Amino acid sequence: MGGEGHNSSGLPPFILTGLPGMETSQHWLFLLLGVLYTISIVGNALILFIIKEEQSLHQPMYYFLSLLSVNDLGVSFSTLPTVLAVFCFHLREISFNSCMSQMFFIHLFSFMESGILLAMSFDRYVAICNPLHYSTVLTDARVVWMGVCVFLRSFCMVFPLPFLLKRLPFCKANVLSHAYCLHPDLIRLPCGDITINNIFGLFIVISTFGLDSALILLSYVLILHSVLAIASKEERLKTLNTCVSHLCAVLIFYVPMVGVSMAARYGRHAPRYVHTLLSLVYLFVPPMLNPVIYSIKTKEIRRRLCKILLGNKF
Repeated sequence: MGGEGHNSSGLPPFILTGLPGMETSQHWLFLLLGVLYTISIVGNALILFIIKEEQSLHQPMYYFLSLLSVNDLGVSFSTLPTVLAVFCFHLREISFNSCMSQMFFIHLFSFMESGILLAMSFDRYVAICNPLHYSTVLTDARVVWMGVCVFLRSFCMVFPLPFLLKRLPFCKANVLSHAYCLHPDLIRLPCGDITINNIFGLFIVISTFGLDSALILLSYVLILHSVLAIASKEERLKTLNTCVSHLCAVLIFYVPMVGVSMAARYGRHAPRYVHTLLSLVYLFVPPMLNPVIYSIKTKEIRRRLCKILLGNKF
């Protein structure tokens, strides 16, 4: 390619990467990722089925859990085609437009997951701090409205990204660091001025992940303040126990994200496979663990799941 710039219409395919320096072990990694995909897809599909069938779960908390499961399925299916191609069939090329599409959906579902976790924290806040008005505050219509708002916000944030990249000339090696397309990875490749891309990228991170995490923290400060006002220790623990699943979901989403960000900023001299493994944890662990956590911590889901696994008729 030399020093000559190319716009998106004349760009050769991007080259996806598995685990740099560990090419001989990638078939073992594919087996591991296959297990993670299976747990994620089957687990989230089961959660959706159980919530649909179990009448007692037709309430706001589980409607939000349904949204989370649908979103986790979206994350899994967004990365599945290229991960399968790279690790199983050793097909590493992806066209520019296909890469832009995958990037769009991966980031769309990531931003949506953050918004859904915020909506779930609001649900816990109302249930604990204002229980008498729970059914009037979180009506079915309001839950739908909140879900639509989460989607629209995420869509509006992600929609400009492919167009901001398409306007740039590409004259560097078009080798990506992962087995899928991510905006922070793609933004390293253009040789033009990426100031607007960087500013917009910082804006959407602050206005989604930054704002959501701050509001989730605030909701739990208010919840803790309300719980500490309960006289009975047993009641305090019982009330806090209703938040455990959501807290776990928040931690397994935000902690890997912080790890990826810290590695990108301060771990530039670390082996490339470290960055790849961190991004795999960020994209694979939450969709896999969320259904496991909610199956363990929710009695109705656990009971129904046991009936399904045991093959009982009901």
